[in-house]
Amino acid sequence: MKKILVIEDEPAVRANILELLEAEDFEAVGAENGFMGAMWAQEYLPDLIICDVMMPEVDGYEVLGALRQVPETAAIPFIFLTAMVDKADIRHGMDLGADDYLTKPFTRSELLGAITSRFNKQAVVMQQFQTERERAESLQKKVLELQQSVSSQGEILQQLQQEMRNTVPKITMAIGFLKSIQPGGQRDRCIQILQQSCQSEIALLNQPNLQKFLTPEDLILLRQLNLINPTPHSPTHS
Repeated sequence: MKKILVIEDEPAVRANILELLEAEDFEAVGAENGFMGAMWAQEYLPDLIICDVMMPEVDGYEVLGALRQVPETAAIPFIFLTAMVDKADIRHGMDLGADDYLTKPFTRSELLGAITSRFNKQAVVMQQFQTERERAESLQKKVLELQQSVSSQGEILQQLQQEMRNTVPKITMAIGFLKSIQPGGQRDRCIQILQQSCQSEIALLNQPNLQKFLTPEDLILLRQLNLINPTPHSPTHS
């Protein structure tokens, strides 16, 4: 149920508005002057405020100005009631942040129309806010996924670097020995080390996560040399 605060110093006018609003299933509360209305608004945070302009001590402009300075009440829709039709006065109220004006005397349909219009516009703003919030949450999720992906790629690169540090010295040493060793047991052992190291590198090259870091040209060359498996859609040689 929407809560509406009516700030009006004329008892008869205030009572009529409250009765009309209650008949439309609004939770309506009245305040007899600007000071009490401003205090009530800050304490109970109504969904909409209807406020007379000309009131003693604290007028409607002062009420609106005070409420617009408080974050909790700054966005509450605010409708002025006034017997004045001077454009300068209306402009002044709009500049302070009023959402609408109703000129006394007003009809039931005019009052309800103004209230409905304010709530509809507020619903549009809230929908836009919700959309932007969901968009921001989606963007935040994508940034987090990207950070996780970058972290995962960093781990893969570290793994590759470690594998290369372990394997390359073995291959280099084995090649050096092959140049000076006569055929026989030691030479066969060097060849075995080379084969094992190459198989380890080939297994590493066939990891899908690692292939993401290779260029298309590198992938084509490695497939031509049968060092990596063909893609699922690539034709295989018989």
